[in-house]
Amino acid sequence: MNPAQHGAAVAAETAEFVATVTAADLSTPVPTCPGWSLADLTRHVGSVHRWFTELLRQRIQHPPTSRVVDLRLPEHTDALPDWLAMSAAEAAEVFAATDLDAPMWAWGVDQHARFWVRRMLFETLVHRVDAQLALGLSPRIDRALAVDGIDEFLTNLPHAASFAPLTAQLRAPDRTVRFSCTDADAEGDWLVELRPDGFALVAEVADHCEPRPADATVRGTAADLLLLLYGRLDHRSDAFQLLGDTSLLAHWFSHSAF
Repeated sequence: MNPAQHGAAVAAETAEFVATVTAADLSTPVPTCPGWSLADLTRHVGSVHRWFTELLRQRIQHPPTSRVVDLRLPEHTDALPDWLAMSAAEAAEVFAATDLDAPMWAWGVDQHARFWVRRMLFETLVHRVDAQLALGLSPRIDRALAVDGIDEFLTNLPHAASFAPLTAQLRAPDRTVRFSCTDADAEGDWLVELRPDGFALVAEVADHCEPRPADATVRGTAADLLLLLYGRLDHRSDAFQLLGDTSLLAHWFSHSAF
């Protein structure tokens, strides 16, 4: 997917989130975000939108020293869905006015403005799923979005230690974990290597050779793998086929929370 597609998907995911929560009781607990209600979840997503939008406006070149931003939060909880919709509309305006290929500081690998659009997309998508699960709905995730989200997560996770400190313990003497999509029409295969000094996504050459063997493999649909990586599904559920070293998988999932 490209930055324009990411921007359009932010708008679509936010619209679905807003539609989900507009008629809902915003005091409803969100089991996948312990301690949060739908109001908390909506407030969080809109705050992320406004924070990332401000970063893009400033096109910062160094890590920010403050996270203070005018959130313009409404006085009443029932106004939060409209506030979130306005947050997304403001973000869309900034996307359109910004050269998304321009150099910019980011905490992840891609040091360009487009990083923040892609990050906003998957922050919104996962929390849209949280809202729907809280209301007993069955979320749907587009396969292409799921594949892109898996790639975004695994590419940036090695750089997330500042807010996901347990990732610093993802160390092993040259062990590998593979995540493979089982969708008939959604290609996707990712190999992560754990080394004594850290871990990283391995770029494999696309050819006709057999994939490099992995010490442990998780197979599932793209949508389920995305939710698994974000801790919304358990790797031991029937949604996944596990191969190889299950203790290595347990180590991965107990230290990779985002």
